[in-house]
Amino acid sequence: MSTEKVYTDYFFYEPAFNTHDGGYIPLEEPNVEQQKLKVPELLTPDKETDTDMYYTVISQDGEAQIMPGEATKTWGYNQALLGKTILFKRGKNIHVTVKNELPELTTYHWHGLNVPGDIDGGCHTPVYPGESKVLNFKCDQPAATLWLHAHPCPSTAEQVWHGLATAVVVKDEHEATLPIPRNYGVDDIPVILQDRRFHEDNQWDYKADYDPDGVQGPTAMINGTVNPYFDVTTQKVRLRLLDGANRREWRLHFSDDLEFTQIAGDGSLLTHPVKFTHLMITCAERQEIVVDFGQYKPGDEVALYSDDVPIMHFRIHEFAEDNSVIPDTLFEMNTPKVTENTPVRKVVMSGMDEEVALDGKKFDMERIDAKQTMGNCEIWEVTNTNDCENGMVHPFHMHGCQFEVLERDGHAPYPNETGLKDTIGVNPDETVRFKAWFDHPGVFMYHCHIIEHEDGGMMAQIQVDDPDHPQEFHLTKMDDLMKAFAEERGVAVENLDLSGMSCYDHMENMDHCNM
Repeated sequence: MSTEKVYTDYFFYEPAFNTHDGGYIPLEEPNVEQQKLKVPELLTPDKETDTDMYYTVISQDGEAQIMPGEATKTWGYNQALLGKTILFKRGKNIHVTVKNELPELTTYHWHGLNVPGDIDGGCHTPVYPGESKVLNFKCDQPAATLWLHAHPCPSTAEQVWHGLATAVVVKDEHEATLPIPRNYGVDDIPVILQDRRFHEDNQWDYKADYDPDGVQGPTAMINGTVNPYFDVTTQKVRLRLLDGANRREWRLHFSDDLEFTQIAGDGSLLTHPVKFTHLMITCAERQEIVVDFGQYKPGDEVALYSDDVPIMHFRIHEFAEDNSVIPDTLFEMNTPKVTENTPVRKVVMSGMDEEVALDGKKFDMERIDAKQTMGNCEIWEVTNTNDCENGMVHPFHMHGCQFEVLERDGHAPYPNETGLKDTIGVNPDETVRFKAWFDHPGVFMYHCHIIEHEDGGMMAQIQVDDPDHPQEFHLTKMDDLMKAFAEERGVAVENLDLSGMSCYDHMENMDHCNM
């Protein structure tokens, strides 16, 4: 049985951990008292019927009390920082009104949601200040933890850094039958992992912290809480881990090397539960784990660490005995067969810093890099050409679909990659092979999810066509977005300072030097 083995390492290639990068900023234990973990409220639907759910999601600015002293200026969804958790029920028609009350344009990317391209919220769907749009789609995918975040090119990283990210939970009838925790806020909680540097008066300064290999800070922030504690009132707790950091990968373990069980990944439950003492999560991945605190007594405290720094504390209280057993089979993969006579699609992620590229090119919003027929299932091979000794893990993400991982360099995937995925960490000098299919038409991005890398051009786009309903897709021009950003910030276009654009300028200069 898969649950008999306990994995005590992180799987990924250790020399490629972000700790080895010259610009790495290690976490530091904050010098503040423990604060009660902020567990996001569930967003209340405007209306819900047997068949439909209606929501309003508002992007807004505000102030959040994160550190002692001055409040931090932040952005969020329906609140000052991050957002309220959005719940979708499989099989229902979803209607979301998105409203932009920010001073600049944004988009609403439903990371992990299988929806048409004009709903997905990539670069081509800007919502300008004061505008609102209504998104209508059917939720038809397995129970999972997804997320919503901003995705305006090339300011995705800065807007996520400001706070535009929140959990999205999909529920279905199968998950509801399993003996796993699901009392939201009590034994089932989102854990959004981020890091920040607090400057003068507790403010964030993205420009001061900018690094083309990904912005980091020394202070861990969990659900917008620094040095959090969570009151454990049930023997078992389900943590919906989301790496919402711009660049940081998290290497997680508990004090006492407490074992825990992963039950889900990005887009579904795992086929079988997997036990760990040490688990790594890369940017934008989700990993749901169940932690059994049965060996502890009231008054005990258990810490969750990333590397050697405690990032979250669990205070043990009285709880009822829980002898439930996680089933050995959680989910059955029922993915399409590979469509005959379709070539293998090869994708290459290369470079670091300003020189990142995808298939040797920088992203171009007006260029379609690939096409796939809706309903076709194709093999993708994604290679990270970074050097093993001096490179980094690149997390590869695809919009608008989930995929099934088949191989890592000809070997079986990691044991916790048996469910549906939309993001996967690719080691240096490694090729990951998976099969992917799209259920909806549109133009979708695929890219490295170190967010500064995608802003810096390690991104491409695929056009998915429905042969039964041919259509033309509108591609927003980068120049139009630049003009809008400049107008919103009150500067001339030539004086617009969007950090990701420096990567394009660097490559243009390199090209001129090589002519």
